[in-house]
Amino acid sequence: MNVLAVPAFNDNYLWLIHDGAHAAVVDPGDAQPILAALDAHGLILVAILVTHHHADHVGGVQTLLQHFNVPVFGPESESIAGVDTPLRECDHASIAQLGLTISVLDVPGHTSGHIAYVSPEQHWLFCGDTLFAGGCGRLFEGTAQQMVDSLAKLSQLPADTLVYCAHEYTMSNLRFALATEPDNTALIARIATEQAKRDRQEPTVPSTIGLENATNPFLRYQQPTIIGTLHTNGRLQQTDPVAAFAALRDWKNNFK
Repeated sequence: MNVLAVPAFNDNYLWLIHDGAHAAVVDPGDAQPILAALDAHGLILVAILVTHHHADHVGGVQTLLQHFNVPVFGPESESIAGVDTPLRECDHASIAQLGLTISVLDVPGHTSGHIAYVSPEQHWLFCGDTLFAGGCGRLFEGTAQQMVDSLAKLSQLPADTLVYCAHEYTMSNLRFALATEPDNTALIARIATEQAKRDRQEPTVPSTIGLENATNPFLRYQQPTIIGTLHTNGRLQQTDPVAAFAALRDWKNNFK
């Protein structure tokens, strides 16, 4: 099986999991790019999976259902039109035509009911807007504690797990990461590698859990260098780890 990146809007990636004949789409915010990709690759859609309710992740669901009578998997605790198979942590999404069974994790923080999909066999993670390459999602509905707990689940996946996030935010995320941890040699090397990809107009995702653990400040918020940077910049007075994460997220919200 393969995973195809389908660009949409300004910086979204919609993901098509396919075997050359059948396909499942993850977070189809726009139906037209998916319909075009299915046609171009000779694929039949057999399932839709969504991670959370934001329009750029679900906006194409109803149109796709006009073309294909397929199951729609989504978070149990969010109201999303078209979802007929609600899921929560420890549930599984089974897609018979692909011979694929995907595990579900609850990862609230960006939204209150956000879920992620994990394929242990394929070493895939589809994490929506919870974990980004070099960053994490904004806390629109959840708390810092929830996001800390959610990211901890993802960081503990095998290091070679491929991280299929939903946006091309990597370079701006890594610029922020460098401000928080300027002596991180793995981060400095990653910036050069990812910038070369962007110069060639290539996606920077998927990344891997191992790379995120080595370079993503939102997984490294307890590192002494990052804590020190927060203190030096007057952004943190406490020693509580969740307070450090919250300070880091607040800084990123306003980082130029």
